[in-house]
Amino acid sequence: MKQFVLVMIIISIFVIYPSYAKANTMPCSMVLEPIDKKLTNAKGVALIYKVQLRPPSFARTNISILGVHLPEPSSFGNYDSYEGFAFIPDEISWRFRLYPTPEQYSPTWAGRWDEITAKMENVEVQVRLSNSKTKKLGPSILRSNIKYCKEF
Repeated sequence: MKQFVLVMIIISIFVIYPSYAKANTMPCSMVLEPIDKKLTNAKGVALIYKVQLRPPSFARTNISILGVHLPEPSSFGNYDSYEGFAFIPDEISWRFRLYPTPEQYSPTWAGRWDEITAKMENVEVQVRLSNSKTKKLGPSILRSNIKYCKEF
């Protein structure tokens, strides 16, 4: 009987504890790195955490993105802005506009999305080019994966 209890405790540690640890990875932040290594000054950061909106609603996940020293979007073609883009492969994606700050040269681009209800596993976060008139989403400029998210 003691061996059975010991086996159950060991199984519980390996089965229950990892899923408990995954549930506690928020809040966290990650550095978004440029796809093109020639963009040496371009960087970004994503903050991921739970938000409580309009009570008595349940908590949702927020992704906030900030990108700095990004090239003028038009330097890549028919683009005039940047968007935050996050996705779980083959499941769901979220797309939201990033807004420039008023600096004259090389503005900071920032935005957020507050309505995520999906489990935040295997999430890729990107800053992508966008055409605000045609709603065409362009290629990724910065990116990271939630597995690199650092708790704080």
